[in-house]
Amino acid sequence: MNREQRLGRGTLAALGVAGLLVIGMLVDMGGVPRAGHPGHAGPEPWRRALWAVEGLLSLPVLLGPGRHFFVSAWNHFRRRSANMDTLISIGTGMAWLYSTAVVVAPGAFPLGAAMPFYDAAVVVLALVLLGQWLEARARGRTGDVVARLGSRQARAATVVRDAAEIEVPLADVRLGDVILVRPGATIPVDGVVLDGSSAVDESMLTGEPLPVVKSVGDGLFGGTLNGAGALSLKATQLGATSALARIQESVRLAQASRPPITRLVDRVSSVFVPSVMMLAVLTFMGWYTFGGPQKLLYALVTSASVLLVACPCALGLATPISVIVGVERMAGAGILIRGGDALEAAARIKLMVFDKTGTLTLGRPAVTAIVVPEAGDPARVLHLAAAAESRSEHPLAGAVLAAARERGLAWSDPTAVEAVAGRGVRAQWEGRTLRVGSRAWLEADGVATQALARQAAPLAAEAHTLLYVAEDAQLVGAVAVADVVRPDARECVARLRRAGIEVAMITGDERQAAEAVGRATGIERVLAGVLPAEKAARIGELQRSGRVVAMAGDGLNDAPALAQADVGFALGSGTDVAIEAADVTVVGERLLALPLAIRVSRATLRNIRQNLVGAFFYNLIAIVVATGVLVPLLGSGFLLSPLLAGAAMSLSSITVVANALRLRRVELGD
Repeated sequence: MNREQRLGRGTLAALGVAGLLVIGMLVDMGGVPRAGHPGHAGPEPWRRALWAVEGLLSLPVLLGPGRHFFVSAWNHFRRRSANMDTLISIGTGMAWLYSTAVVVAPGAFPLGAAMPFYDAAVVVLALVLLGQWLEARARGRTGDVVARLGSRQARAATVVRDAAEIEVPLADVRLGDVILVRPGATIPVDGVVLDGSSAVDESMLTGEPLPVVKSVGDGLFGGTLNGAGALSLKATQLGATSALARIQESVRLAQASRPPITRLVDRVSSVFVPSVMMLAVLTFMGWYTFGGPQKLLYALVTSASVLLVACPCALGLATPISVIVGVERMAGAGILIRGGDALEAAARIKLMVFDKTGTLTLGRPAVTAIVVPEAGDPARVLHLAAAAESRSEHPLAGAVLAAARERGLAWSDPTAVEAVAGRGVRAQWEGRTLRVGSRAWLEADGVATQALARQAAPLAAEAHTLLYVAEDAQLVGAVAVADVVRPDARECVARLRRAGIEVAMITGDERQAAEAVGRATGIERVLAGVLPAEKAARIGELQRSGRVVAMAGDGLNDAPALAQADVGFALGSGTDVAIEAADVTVVGERLLALPLAIRVSRATLRNIRQNLVGAFFYNLIAIVVATGVLVPLLGSGFLLSPLLAGAAMSLSSITVVANALRLRRVELGD
């Protein structure tokens, strides 16, 4: 049985007993006047028996679900310190001992003082337990997010070994294994697509509802669900290094972490608890000295009420419950945050610096346009280019082949392929000579390219690479290739700006290519030509302006800058080094998760402040009422009983939990 289950059972038991005691109190109050009132020397036998039953019913609650409060208070006493449990144990313990003394020797108490408070002691413990149970359930829901992810993990995988397909347990899969994933099957491990194309449901990992199309070279995550296509993948991450394992570890660490704002709570509690205990003693002494005929009753009631209503449980819950729910909201959207420090820093970001390649762009070349002379055929141009490049391993050739496959084109292998480094490819194909390469190389080889000059100029200005295609010395067209900007990059930048965050880009690429990406994404501040070793230094320069600076990247050369930044964001498609250096990791390739992480961080910090301010002032007002200072001015109706004091204290804790749960409604959009 885990802690949440134990707290749940204990809370329900305590609430059940509390309900019986409250009924007993109402029966008691509905009978003849209590002992101590004029004309009564002692309690009636039935009433005294009722009190004895109440005492017996309350004892299991104090020794069972409530035992840990007293153990904690005793341990702190031995260390000469005090905490919230000290107030709870003293308040409820004093109420129970006083009530037992009334049952055993009611004649020893003055007029009006022979009244037990068993109901107050049990109700207080029940309500405090209820607040702790709500916190445990919030923690449990975050754990449930991780558990649900783990439950989606496959138990076996179909591996290709020695040219044979064999099914092996997941634990026997090795790095580099080629794994076959059938349509509708769960992807067993993290890997890269070697062959095939399919739409993969990654919602359980990233929170995105629409399937993501995966083809050769794309990354896959273990536990996600394959669609209608068959896939062949190469295993790249296993066990503790997989995306699922990283989520589990990230959530565990974040739950256990404490943001810097917690130090304020620690300082307040270290002064608050001893001050309240001293105030309870002074309240007892004041009422016992000036309380008149019922001075002992007033002294006991007010001092117990001060201890109970002042218990800063809400202060203690204010920070952890908000952090827990905030981390849960992020984990459910595939955002992994290292801890409280990163959470608080993310809420204060004023400048977000993006790496270009692999962060704002896809990090791999893709065909962006096909340029043809008048009456030319774009499909034929791509077909010829793919045929010539089909045996090349150059990244630009890969982009051409991928585009041709997407369009359903097929071709036979060329012969006599000649690759000219840095210039292009010449190949014999179906009796024709094909040339694919730079404009200068084709012209040097006797191919005129002037027919495409006007159409190609705008693409060249935007840093697209143009692969000119010729058939038997006749130009047929050109294929434009570029590292494509991510489809959500511009919207991500816009949302960051609407959140009051300045955006910049830093890259080692030449200025023309960098400024082209800047125009496409809406980023005006571009730092181009920055060597990998210089990126961290440039981030440091930006930090010296006094702003909180964040860095978003995915590559090996981004790791120092990610570590230098106040908050480092790594895309989950990036390298292990970049992910390890970052404070926040986004599973998948979703830039829109960055503004969501900042929104949740800001909402969490705001939620913590609301909880702290509300709980502190709530406690101050309640303490003033509990001391009984309003009784001489406004009458005995303003005397706060221990029962109501405990209820008021627990209500503040429940309010804090309810306020924190609002973080689950933080949405991605503006």
